[in-house]
Amino acid sequence: MPKVTVDGQEIEVPAGATVLQACELAGKEIPRFCYHERLSIAGNCRMCLVEVKPGPPKPQASCALPAAEGQEIRTDSPMVKKAREGVMEFLLINHPLDCPICDQGGECDLQDQAVAYGRGGSRFAENKRAVTEKYMGPLIKTIMTRCIHCTRCVRFSEEIAGVDEIGALYRGEDMQITTYLEQAAAHELSANVIDLCPVGALTSRPYAFEARPWELKKTLSIDVSDAVGANITLHSKGREVMRALPRVNDDVNEEWLSDKGRYQVDGLTKRRLDRVWVRREGKLQPAEWTEAFGMIAGALASDKASIAAVAGDLLDAETMFAAKALVNACGSQLTEARQTGMTYDVSNLAAVNFNSTFAGIETADAILIVGSNVRWEAALLNVRLRKAVKAGAKVYIIGPEWDPTYPATFLGSDLKLLNRIPKELGDVMKSAQRPAVILGAAALSKGALPAALKLVDKFGLVREGWNGFNVLHISAARMASLMLGFTLAGGMADIAAAKPKVLLSLGADEMDYAPYAKSLKVYIGHHGDKGAHHADIILPGASYAEKDGTYVNTEGRVQFAEKAVFAPGDAREDWTILRALADALGVTVGFDSFAELQAAMIAAVPALGEEGLADYGALPKADSSAKAEGEIAGYPIKDFYLTNPIARASAVMQQCSDELLHGADVKEAAE
Repeated sequence: MPKVTVDGQEIEVPAGATVLQACELAGKEIPRFCYHERLSIAGNCRMCLVEVKPGPPKPQASCALPAAEGQEIRTDSPMVKKAREGVMEFLLINHPLDCPICDQGGECDLQDQAVAYGRGGSRFAENKRAVTEKYMGPLIKTIMTRCIHCTRCVRFSEEIAGVDEIGALYRGEDMQITTYLEQAAAHELSANVIDLCPVGALTSRPYAFEARPWELKKTLSIDVSDAVGANITLHSKGREVMRALPRVNDDVNEEWLSDKGRYQVDGLTKRRLDRVWVRREGKLQPAEWTEAFGMIAGALASDKASIAAVAGDLLDAETMFAAKALVNACGSQLTEARQTGMTYDVSNLAAVNFNSTFAGIETADAILIVGSNVRWEAALLNVRLRKAVKAGAKVYIIGPEWDPTYPATFLGSDLKLLNRIPKELGDVMKSAQRPAVILGAAALSKGALPAALKLVDKFGLVREGWNGFNVLHISAARMASLMLGFTLAGGMADIAAAKPKVLLSLGADEMDYAPYAKSLKVYIGHHGDKGAHHADIILPGASYAEKDGTYVNTEGRVQFAEKAVFAPGDAREDWTILRALADALGVTVGFDSFAELQAAMIAAVPALGEEGLADYGALPKADSSAKAEGEIAGYPIKDFYLTNPIARASAVMQQCSDELLHGADVKEAAE
């Protein structure tokens, strides 16, 4: 490890570190625009200039210069100060002075660094250049006259997202960054370039002119649009969530966020259920809480145990625990969270967990994906798989073809391939040091789990320090529901067979309501989606942004989300509705406050009280006679942008679906 001196302070730096990283280790702030920790080094903004001896008597770009033994680095010399002032002056030559109307104002790197490292005035008197506007789709607003050509957006699209859509055209003063065909950037991670852009060239189109950063309250939360559990911050103003931004968590989402997780939040205020509704003479009519509770109690008067609960995909663990406590207190065991009807064995949670972890899958050198369109089911996991492929991993996929953004071999859609492994795949997996299998929802629904577990011994998926057997869920509530024992052996079929008098639908908007025609269907949820349309009674609940809650992602990571805003109208947090319903039914559930509910849940399932990866133990022994049958005809997600009731209520997600997936020419109001 080389030793260098930074402003008189001697430090030891890792081999291969750059001078910029050495300065940061020494606690020095180095201004930069093009350099980013997760992107390749471009070295084209020149803002990170430092003085280095031995070396030429001129400032050097620290981001692209390797740190070497015996270097003397100065970050505060007159030469460095003058050089940075010169660079900043050049950057501002063509930059429009429109900070008051720029959405980046208040969180702009160029503003901050112009104040900290720039001159007090400009010597430039010529005309500024202007660049025509580009169209990058419904999510990204472009004002490319502000662009300083740092190329972060270009490198993100090519290296992280794997979609070569953005690049530079022309040269010199005429250079401009654009999508090559001036069309929308159509991939699931496109809006991350907004966070990366250090100036106001790329800003958020739906959020344009809505608020300034200092007006917003920031709340730590978890993205529920998929089972990745990306860490986010909800920015709210009054009672409205204005935007969602990613938080840095290297174990989960690094610092990226899918477009759906970022932009579905405008659906939180649309098509909301904000009062109680009761179906009278075939029509839903407004009602009071007491009337609704009385109807439920009346339906259960002769048999209190004839009650069932189905959990939706966006639920927190506390709500499911409260629902289970209520149903059990009534004398029923009918609870299910796999609303679409899946019935895989959940007696051992290690068998349905993403055991490699997201960070670990980057180190895999051979990966078999069975029945999963990873780009749509877990866009941030696809970023990790790209890293693995860059490091030399080979990827094989069983299922209908999709574009994975990296080289992959499609083996076909027949699940019998799991019974007789093709020779090429077998040779690669057996010779790999860290082989991995990823089983998706399409394979789970076809009953492929027992046959996939046979691959653990066949390929040696479990080794010292490595577990390569993974199941990728698509529901944010799935792992928590399994930990709480919210499932039945026969799945939804068991509930349909029991013909309950009362069916509690907890935001279950993807299930088939046909078998429950004679049940009193009580929908506790937040949007007027499919569940509300079939309901006999609607009790307005709170969305993930309007309540505290615990979520467990597909790798078994327990995470906590905080309440950002209050629910609208008469809507209440779900656990309070269930607690009041318990009183109406005359049963005891054992909690009167959220703290008591959480304590009871943690007492029942201690792992839910410890943030981090839950320990599910060892994988079960595989059934040697298990066989996989059937063909994967398609994947469960048909439209990436419209997978849950919040997204379906979102005008932005609807526009993305129409324009980016279905090619609709969306016209503006003026047209």
